[in-house]
Amino acid sequence: MGAVTEALVRRWLDQAQHVVALTGAGVSAESGVPTFRDAQTGLWARFSPEELATESAFRAHPQRVWDWYVARREALSGVRPNEGHLALARYARRHPGKLTLVTQNVDGLHQRAGQPFTLALHGDIQSERWLDEPRGCCAGGPPMPGRPPRCAVCGNLRRPAVVWFGETLPADILSAAQEASAACDLMLVVGTSGAVYPAAGLVHTARRAGGRVVIVNPQATELDDIADGLLRGGSAQILGRLLDGDPATGRENC
Repeated sequence: MGAVTEALVRRWLDQAQHVVALTGAGVSAESGVPTFRDAQTGLWARFSPEELATESAFRAHPQRVWDWYVARREALSGVRPNEGHLALARYARRHPGKLTLVTQNVDGLHQRAGQPFTLALHGDIQSERWLDEPRGCCAGGPPMPGRPPRCAVCGNLRRPAVVWFGETLPADILSAAQEASAACDLMLVVGTSGAVYPAAGLVHTARRAGGRVVIVNPQATELDDIADGLLRGGSAQILGRLLDGDPATGRENC
């Protein structure tokens, strides 16, 4: 269809029984979060992604990979959710059960914005899990401090709870996202290029099931051709106006 007005999309939102918002790196970039490759600066510029974000890299150089994720966490410490994150959280609170939020981002900004339920396809950079299947000793107490921490008994390592290259998405989260996409009346695709699968496949799922698709992005995406509408611009500006219901102020209507 091409470009549409925000007023038309608001009507579609009002008519929808179930809305899915799929968010990508562009939403976080508006808060100043560096993209994956932008985070490879300074000391980390000499390493390829395969040397920092794969299981084999972690097993070969656990301290190097751990330290990179510590640096990324520290870079996030001063970052705050932007108006796009906040508008989605407000909308979810005003319409319990209507919005399913699916994100490709690992920074946790949607959760920090107060989003009550978030399907994080690629994990959470602030969380950890065991590298290998945990034994009983792994649950027997806190891990031994280190870079990375490890089980004091068997030596099992703690790793960032993110999806590395070559790994599959968490089956339960992907399944829930697919079910929501197949059942939605409207999908907002926000701040993603549409180039990464299986996340981008959720848009095709929604379209095939008869749901409307609206792209919110400053630039063209690989999904524009299947969209019912395009809203060109940043999510921090557009989502506030779109979801809060007051195009004049962008403030929440109570």
